[in-house]
Amino acid sequence: MRLQESISARVKDINFEYKQITVRNGKGDKDRVTILPEKIIADLQKHLEKTKEQHEKDLGKGYGTVYLPYALAKKYPNANKEWGWQYVFPAARISTDPRSGVKQRHHLNDSTVQKAVKAAIKKAGIHKHTGCHTFRHSFATHLLKAGYDIRTVQELLGHKDVRTTMIYLHVLNRGGMGVRSPADMMNMENSFLRDDEFGDLSPELKRSFRNLINKRYNGKLESAISAFIDLHGKIS
Repeated sequence: MRLQESISARVKDINFEYKQITVRNGKGDKDRVTILPEKIIADLQKHLEKTKEQHEKDLGKGYGTVYLPYALAKKYPNANKEWGWQYVFPAARISTDPRSGVKQRHHLNDSTVQKAVKAAIKKAGIHKHTGCHTFRHSFATHLLKAGYDIRTVQELLGHKDVRTTMIYLHVLNRGGMGVRSPADMMNMENSFLRDDEFGDLSPELKRSFRNLINKRYNGKLESAISAFIDLHGKIS
């Protein structure tokens, strides 16, 4: 998610059951669905519990409203006080909305997140040019490395044109067009994928297995075996 998409997310946009987030009015004014990582669910739920307590206190003090686009505010006049419409990451203080003059709690300021990320980068000793948008680049790169097709990555990122998504192919160590040289694949076959490593499989199965490893695991038999063992453990 882009920084602005993250800080402007509403509570109702988080779906814990399906592990997904609905991005509203993203770039190009389009909605899309993206991934909610399992490992952050527990922390996010605790965060929302505290946020809900804060919202209820705001309501008790006569506040508790949130900004809604004019069309929605007109269609649902009481929705601005409902929990589902509140921001997932609200601001620390109530402020006056310059558009309406109403005192309410806006979402977290983007500069607050940028400063926190910058401080974390400095603390980690990272000297490359990085920022909030770097997480988006990493997300796309790791999905492509894991073998997900570029159209899926395009949808998750919300790119209008697949050519924008294709720039991430250039950082997969597969050449300028994201293609691995047949010469390199031959080298991998010689070093990792000898026929004696496939046991008594038929020539057809050996060929299929070799092609799968080359495509999915960059020719590394060890990676394929580790993935198989991990999968077997989860199933059993």
